Amino acid sequence: MSKRLFVSVDLDGLSDAVAAVQDRFDGVSGLRLTDPAQAHVTLKFLGDTDPDRVDDIVTALEGAVEDSGVEPFEAELGGLGVFPSLSYISVVWVGVRDGQGGAELAALHKAVEDQTVAMGFDPEDHEFTPHATIARMDHAGGKETVQNAVENDDPDVGRLQVEEIRLKESELGPDGPTYRTVESVSL
Repeated sequence: MSKRLFVSVDLDGLSDAVAAVQDRFDGVSGLRLTDPAQAHVTLKFLGDTDPDRVDDIVTALEGAVEDSGVEPFEAELGGLGVFPSLSYISVVWVGVRDGQGGAELAALHKAVEDQTVAMGFDPEDHEFTPHATIARMDHAGGKETVQNAVENDDPDVGRLQVEEIRLKESELGPDGPTYRTVESVSL
């Protein structure tokens, strides 16, 4: 049976801060908050993958870390954004502050992308924006509340010491996805 896999940088130690940002959206119509304890920056979504490929993926991730030249670094998270646009919102996220780890995350993303595409995984079809999803919009009931927050709020989430990337498995359940670390690769 295949596993639903992705590569991430987890927001270890920031779940309370993520929850505090989510509080402003508590009870907003049409908005489904994510589990703050599972907050992460996705570097690459691999999708349904044969478990026999995990060892090769881990080897590719080790190569990607080496190729990226990225050493352990600090990222600062804060601010709000949405995908795909303020007029049509499907995802609400907190971002990485300018000059505060985004370049390192982009370098890791590019190296992971190059390695996994070489293995036959689909290339990304959009620009990489380092972010952590904090909510998903199921319908536009509370769209104005979200638009107002994105345009007027600039919450701080905090600083994150990034020392590894992780291969994660996503198991879909009735209460949303549960993520499990399959393997960690140190920077």
